[in-house]
Amino acid sequence: MQIEVYRMTAEEDTLTITLEAVCDTFSSLLWDIEYYKCGSFEVYIAANPQNIDIFQTGRIVGRDDDNQHFGIIESVLINTDIENGDYLTVRGRFLMCLLERRIIHPTYNVTAAKAYSEIVREVVTQNALLSDNRRISGLSLGTVTGTCWEQTATLQISYTNLMQWVYTICEKLGGTANIRLVKSSGEQYRMVFDLSEGADRSIMQEDNPHIIFSDAYSNLLSFSYAEDSSVQKNFAYIFGQGKGDERKRTTYCDGDEPTYLDRYEVYVDADDISETEQVEGETIPIPEEKYLELLRTRGSERLALPKTASESDIAAHNTQYVYNRDYFVGDYVTVQHRRFGMMQPQIQLIGMIEGFDQNGRSLTPTFKEA
Repeated sequence: MQIEVYRMTAEEDTLTITLEAVCDTFSSLLWDIEYYKCGSFEVYIAANPQNIDIFQTGRIVGRDDDNQHFGIIESVLINTDIENGDYLTVRGRFLMCLLERRIIHPTYNVTAAKAYSEIVREVVTQNALLSDNRRISGLSLGTVTGTCWEQTATLQISYTNLMQWVYTICEKLGGTANIRLVKSSGEQYRMVFDLSEGADRSIMQEDNPHIIFSDAYSNLLSFSYAEDSSVQKNFAYIFGQGKGDERKRTTYCDGDEPTYLDRYEVYVDADDISETEQVEGETIPIPEEKYLELLRTRGSERLALPKTASESDIAAHNTQYVYNRDYFVGDYVTVQHRRFGMMQPQIQLIGMIEGFDQNGRSLTPTFKEA
């Protein structure tokens, strides 16, 4: 596996990508792919004039064995040490971080039910593809895969960070978003924005081969599990525009209304959701029931399940299940620890830190209850 470093020059709708260097002598590499947030990377490499010239902020870092994830160098730290030598610590995030440079403006409004795939693609188009000054050069819309993106909603959103909002929708639906590089011709590349969904490879289904991590199979090297119910919110009071008793309001919960000790309430201030919309250049009021539906959509985004997390070390060189061949970040798998009598029959792999150093390759996954 080699690290590739590219120089990126953006000009309106095109990207010129020049391969600056190929590195295979780094001390360590962490490649952290995340499902519900922007992934990141870290390179630890000897500091010398050549490497300092190669690893500059704003350049792109890729791997010759990964055509889905590319990072932008955001920070470079030089440490000098007489005993241990001089080293560079190069850090950055994957290309989705480009959307963090935009907020959602002007207001995006949908009062008739529309698929989330269309909503997200339209919001990204409005804020990162159209305007000359706000355009992210070379970015285009890619593919949509997964039934989760077929869910429909009405919503209104404004002045929210674009990347954070996209990941909020991803976590709400169970899907993910990614920006990858696609070569068009010569040194011309496009950045492609994709929406997708992980596959179910757990024992709870029979369509795909089962992926089971277990101490009994010697592919689960270490195991930790944590649960936190303090973050749970399952009933929302949503308040829109207006003053005092005339303020528009509604409630939202997923399924039957929770009661007694099972009820965790949250207040949602949705004063930014306007009671009017623009139709063919004319400002018209939004019917009350449609407005309340917009409030309920906002409330649904503020609910939170009890926080569960499971981190493990799994066998990186296990031939039974090969990462990025038999299973991927976002998939549902089964984790079993027989010594503790614990079985998680359907748990989602939401992150994978792939590490390379003098000890070889390691895999550290993060799981979340389905």
